[in-house]
This record gives sequence, structure tokens and C-alpha cells, in this order.
Amino acid sequence: MPTHDQVRELLDRGHSYEIAGRELHVPAGQAYMIATGRPADSGDTPNPGELRVDAPLPGGPQQLVNPPALNPTRNARVMEWVRARAARDLKGGS
Repeated sequence: MPTHDQVRELLDRGHSYEIAGRELHVPAGQAYMIATGRPADSGDTPNPGELRVDAPLPGGPQQLVNPPALNPTRNARVMEWVRARAARDLKGGS
């Protein structure tokens, strides 16, 4: 589990939460929570004493929660075959 200092070091170097998370092998939302003490999904309302000043995130921190899955093995030829096969199935062919 990364520490607050590890996440802050990457952020202070100008990295985003997404990159910090990737570097530390955690989801971006978790990197946000480690750095700020607040969940990225806004599931908790901090009291004024808990607020920290952070660089604003365009669109808010919610975007860090449940990012789209990355499929590094996605292949254009395979995707074309799947589309063609699905089209044949819709037409009743095999």
C-alpha cells in the first residue's frame, strides 16, 4: 500500500492521480484518497477542519472512480472478426 508521502511526491512532480496510481500500482481513486484523505466518489462529507487545499480536478474527483478497463491485448483484426461474426449471426448465417 503506497504511503501519503509517496503519492504526494508524484503529485508534487506534476503527475496526475491517474499516473501516480499507475506508478504505485493502485487505482487513481485510491491514490486520491491516500493523498487527500477523502474518497474520490464523494461518499464522505469532510468537516471544515479536514479539508486540504489540493489542485482542482477538472470534472471533480468522481472521474477517478471505476475508470474504464484497459485491455492491452485488444487487437484490431480480432475486433473486426468479432463484428463480422456478430453481423453474420444477426443475418442467421454461420
